[in-house]
Amino acid sequence: MISLNAEWTRLLHKYQDDHRDPRNQACHKIGIPLIAMSFPVGATLVGLPLAGALFTVGWGFQFVGHAFEGKKPSFVDDKRSLVIGLLWCMEKYGIRVYEESPAA
Repeated sequence: MISLNAEWTRLLHKYQDDHRDPRNQACHKIGIPLIAMSFPVGATLVGLPLAGALFTVGWGFQFVGHAFEGKKPSFVDDKRSLVIGLLWCMEKYGIRVYEESPAA
């Protein structure tokens, strides 16, 4: 279990606030896993074309979701949101790997 300190807990809450629209959430539940899968797939020479497709399509879903939300992606203001987004997505799939700081 990852313990988020107060700063990272606040970042998670901001991320949650930036992703309220159910259509955006649905797009992120598709896009984030595609992007995440592209890294191990791309670690092999054979997997590079597939990784490129996964990465590109995943980001397409992200940006379509933000068009629905009417807000810019969270990582524009804070690159740590790329990590928070993965934690958020895992929680959406029922996999909780973090605990929030009670002091946030």
